Amino acid sequence: MAKIDFGGVVEEVVTRDEFPLERARSVLQDEVVAVLGYGVQGPAQALNMRDNGIRVIVGGDPQRRRSWDKAVSDGWVPGQTLLPWAEAVQRGTIIQYLVSDAAQMILWPAIQPLLKEGDALFFSHGFGLVYNDQTGIVPPPFVDVILVAPKGSGASVRANYLAGSGINSSFAVQQDYTGRALERTLAVGIAIGSGYLFPTSFEREVYSDLTGERGVLMGALAGVMEAQYRTLRAHGHSPSEAFNETVEELTQSLIRLVDQNGMDWMYENCSATARRGALDWRHRFREAVMPVFDELYQSVVDGEETRIVLEANSAPDYKEKLDEELREMRESEMWRAGAAVRSLRPDNWAR
Repeated sequence: MAKIDFGGVVEEVVTRDEFPLERARSVLQDEVVAVLGYGVQGPAQALNMRDNGIRVIVGGDPQRRRSWDKAVSDGWVPGQTLLPWAEAVQRGTIIQYLVSDAAQMILWPAIQPLLKEGDALFFSHGFGLVYNDQTGIVPPPFVDVILVAPKGSGASVRANYLAGSGINSSFAVQQDYTGRALERTLAVGIAIGSGYLFPTSFEREVYSDLTGERGVLMGALAGVMEAQYRTLRAHGHSPSEAFNETVEELTQSLIRLVDQNGMDWMYENCSATARRGALDWRHRFREAVMPVFDELYQSVVDGEETRIVLEANSAPDYKEKLDEELREMRESEMWRAGAAVRSLRPDNWAR
């Protein structure tokens, strides 16, 4: 592992220098990776591994035509590399359990009896295992239990791979039955296109992931945008002005500067007025939201967020309620303004 100094805290991470693709291929040469689920992470990880020369099969439900047909359109062949759940588990030696969290709970009674001695049960999220008092997912003692969690959506995992870069991932070994669990974990992590891999545990992965999704990555981001947009509109600013100052400038300019060299570099490349105001007000915002984040983290650790997810996602009218919530967001003035602003971007002029 490489030792990296993260601002005074030294971590050991695994890069493609320490664990190159050729080594991953060697570790996996006698393995068959069965990817269960072809929704969010499944397609990206399966396609990246296939492109990297790993033997991959996909498991799914032929009756779920949307995901099954998507797999066929991506080149997976029914009866050969695209199989029903049970057959895929029986043929595989590394079982990637990449269905949704709610589906993991529902499918587990059918999957668990099919696991063979020496298999590796692979997760990209610690949810099902950490909250097994609610999900019932308890792996048998005769398999490796491993995790590689890409820090991005499946779409990003695939796009970054095709761009020749990669996406950072965490990894963990929960159970090492074969004595090879770590090398299997790292090999799959490299094969799916990770930029670098950093160690975690199943617990830390799920606690940070659920907090991040509900916080800065999605929930807090949407909420803060809505608050600023509504404030500007309430004071007479036009939808175009409010949206550009709230969303467009962030996504099309400033966040790219942060990505390149960090927040301080973004500050240095803004006007003196913007820089001074941001330096002053960031403390106010931090102090305002810290209690919310503390409450959120505790709700994650206590399993309350898990209860809410499983209850909502297992409801018979789940899809209808989800569509309604997303429709409400999509049809809000802010995001209708966003659609109009995006249509006026220069890269759309020639279309």
